[in-house]
Amino acid sequence: MDLILLVEDNPDDVALTMRALRRHGIANEIMHVPDGVAALDFLRAQGPYEHRRGHSLPTLMLLDLNLP
Repeated sequence: MDLILLVEDNPDDVALTMRALRRHGIANEIMHVPDGVAALDFLRAQGPYEHRRGHSLPTLMLLDLNLP
């Protein structure tokens, strides 16, 4: 199944986004990371996401445009 990467630093916005996606029947796996550095690590499969090496990139990335 295709992966959605959610990059969001506000826990309330994460919960709201997850609830909205589930309410609308989105059954994709959703991975949440809290900031841009973690998102880059995830996409590059490095650091704490090194186990992702060889996996495909997310199909969709939802990015908080107001990240610090």
